Amino acid sequence: MDHSQDGSVVVLRWSRHPRCVGLARTELRKALAGWGLVMLEDSAVLVLSELLTNAGRHAHVSPGREIETRYFRARDCLRIEVHDASTDQPVRQTPDLDARDGRGLTLVAALADRWGVSERGGVGKMVWAELSSAPGADGGLRHG
Repeated sequence: MDHSQDGSVVVLRWSRHPRCVGLARTELRKALAGWGLVMLEDSAVLVLSELLTNAGRHAHVSPGREIETRYFRARDCLRIEVHDASTDQPVRQTPDLDARDGRGLTLVAALADRWGVSERGGVGKMVWAELSSAPGADGGLRHG
């Protein structure tokens, strides 16, 4: 894990190991507390967990490539980004009711005001989600 933060953007790098998801949640909680955004904690932590888990499971990249997370305040929202070196696009699924997985992006769409996939500087993609920090926010547009 590599830490780099300037006070307003938290940038962290993670291996694909599943334990990194819990570590990333802890770092996001710290950032939210510092920014006075603890009211977003439950939703933000779940969104991060789903995006980072998806990257770890599905981003087929060469060994040694890390996944990068970025958390920051933008306008009246919290933005969570997960960068990976794979060009494979995430696919929102409609799983069977008894399926054990496949609901990650559905949860992200339900919790985030906006989310999507973008190109990034370098190889791969960025999957991002924004959660409103404005009082009385109505949810905005959802992508995906």
